[in-house]
Amino acid sequence: PEADLALFGAGFLPALRRRMAVVVDDGVEIPEGSPPTLVCAVEFGEGSATVRWGFRYRLGGDVHSLGLAPAASDPPIRDLHAESALVRNVPEGPWSVVGPRGEPELRPSFLTGRALFGFTARTLPTLQERDDVEVELSRPAPTFRRAEAAPVVSLTVSEPTAGDWFNLAVEVTVDGEVVPFAALFAALTLGQDHLLLDSGTWFDLDRPELGQLRALIEEARLLVEADGDTFRLRPEHVGLWAELVELGVVAEQSAAWQESVGALMDLDELPETPLPDGLDADLRPYQHTGFSWLSFLWRTRLGGILADEMGLGKTLQTLALAQSAHEAGELTAPVLVVAPTSVLGTWVAEAAKFTPGLRVTSITESHKRRRTPLADAVAGAHIVVTSYTLLRLEADAYAELDWSAVLLDEAQFVKNHRSQAYQAVRKLRSRVKIALTGTPLENNLMDLWSLLSITAPGLFPHPQAFTEAYRKPIEAGDADTLARLHRRIRPLVLRRTKSAVAAELPDKQEQVVPVELAGPHRRLYDRHLARERQKVLGLVDELGRNRVTILRSLTLLRQLSLSPALIDEEYPAHSAKIDTLLELLDEVVAEGHRALVFSQFTGFLALVRQRLDDEGISYSYLDGRTRDRAARIGAFRTGDDPVFLISLKAGGFGLTLTEADYVFILDPWWNPAAEAQAIDRAHRIGQDKPVNVYRLVSADTIEEKVVALADSKRHLFDEVVGAASDMVAPLSADDIRGLLLP
Repeated sequence: PEADLALFGAGFLPALRRRMAVVVDDGVEIPEGSPPTLVCAVEFGEGSATVRWGFRYRLGGDVHSLGLAPAASDPPIRDLHAESALVRNVPEGPWSVVGPRGEPELRPSFLTGRALFGFTARTLPTLQERDDVEVELSRPAPTFRRAEAAPVVSLTVSEPTAGDWFNLAVEVTVDGEVVPFAALFAALTLGQDHLLLDSGTWFDLDRPELGQLRALIEEARLLVEADGDTFRLRPEHVGLWAELVELGVVAEQSAAWQESVGALMDLDELPETPLPDGLDADLRPYQHTGFSWLSFLWRTRLGGILADEMGLGKTLQTLALAQSAHEAGELTAPVLVVAPTSVLGTWVAEAAKFTPGLRVTSITESHKRRRTPLADAVAGAHIVVTSYTLLRLEADAYAELDWSAVLLDEAQFVKNHRSQAYQAVRKLRSRVKIALTGTPLENNLMDLWSLLSITAPGLFPHPQAFTEAYRKPIEAGDADTLARLHRRIRPLVLRRTKSAVAAELPDKQEQVVPVELAGPHRRLYDRHLARERQKVLGLVDELGRNRVTILRSLTLLRQLSLSPALIDEEYPAHSAKIDTLLELLDEVVAEGHRALVFSQFTGFLALVRQRLDDEGISYSYLDGRTRDRAARIGAFRTGDDPVFLISLKAGGFGLTLTEADYVFILDPWWNPAAEAQAIDRAHRIGQDKPVNVYRLVSADTIEEKVVALADSKRHLFDEVVGAASDMVAPLSADDIRGLLLP
């Protein structure tokens, strides 16, 4: 029938001809169908393509499609053999699947990225060249090009628009084409392996420098202000800047920024600052380096942490800075030194010794007691010394004044950023703030954050961000984060250890530490001093007959200089000197050093033992009543007790204790030979570390006179150089008068 001609011609006639010879008589018109063609329909989007597959049959003037939209009439009969052959000849890709019968099939596919680039570059041209495939495109196929060169990171620093913040713009280009920063950072964050630009250029993201850029940008967003591809940096961020510079090129850099960070990027390139004329001291090379570093911070208005180990002269280096600023006419306001109460006297004494041209005012009482406004009390001073306690009590008064610099001695006192002392220090207005501490980190990383938030507030502004970026990863053992933190803080933290500068150190360093007596203790001492002075001065002319009585009075005053409890059990056992000793020992022990502590009075050593027990500091002990002397000494030498308490009489001879490198003399003796012998227990052949000697002296007591007397005898010995002298002679009448007279 005529209606079945098409079905016969398309469906049966080709199969018959494959099996046998078919003869069609003249005049018989049978509409034979053509073989099916494969259709590839591609709809392009922005950076994507949707690919669909189908088959198309033509029978006479009719066209039948299968698997394509819009839906069309199915062919009267399908040539599955021809369809399979077409599918097998399609290059493999995301569209290739295996059907239930194990035959290859084609499925719709959504292409992006590398799959899209490969399809348009290779698969699509191949299909378009074939006669048995019809390619239908929604629009001309885009051209994608893989970048030849590596991405280039370009940095531009512009002058600050407000305060000390500089604008840092980050630009990435590929083959001269700018890469949108937001898209790049998003792709890096999501872990994508490439990025496609609007122009059709694409490049690989799995490059080490781009991974490092992502980490740096994430860190920058946590720690500093950002607006798109522009970040606001302070010079404190020189560590972050240095790592960004390693990734790319500096397109433009302001002169102010270069001046601020140039030297900090390499401390070896610090300009050497000439020592001020008014400094009465010879600085060792490492101390001169520290002074130059402090001077650079002063010039660039940056803060920092001078974290030299105990005994390397942090006080001297900062006094040199104050003297230099004064001589340059830049000390427009006083330098404020905040320190523990126990070391205020040390600062006053050191300033008088090394910078005699500077006027120093020590604030030792609160406003309620001194009855003078703070502004009046410090008027005319170049250096003002106060304690953390007094600063906390008068925080508002200190905050109202301008300071050229704030020096925080033993800065670990403000390591708790929730404490009132920390808040008081943060409120101070000054050109720079410098923290001085041998232990900038005691408990955890937040100790370090606290000090940096005071001295370099723009470096890590937010404690929570610092916790997320550094504290948690480092506490979890992330070595890379720890190394990154070291790089960030290195420009603003100067740390030298004794082992590193041993060649520059003298064999022995000695320092007198003045200790102020507390109010009740001071009044008690003054009362006894008046009484004993009157008695002794009446006896001194007959020294031979009255020597025992006189020495008893002098000994009473010396004991009273240590603690009232030594002369009367009814008196309190408080001792400012023990407080000072414990503060010094805390740093010594924290840094892994060991110390010898000498006193002539076993009663005072008993008070020290009690405090060490209370503080949980282990120690060894030796006095004249110790029976197992050799065992005690051996236990200290082979053990790990950080402290050895020794009575001066028991420890002056026959000991070698080179395991210790710190010596504390708790009560000075007018015979310097006795002290020298005690010090030589540590400072002798076999000692491979510099020895630091601290003499704790109660201020405005007989102890100061004892030290002066010992110095005069020591000076005499030095001048005579081994000739006979009365260095070990007993006290003369003039010596005794000198001890007691004002």
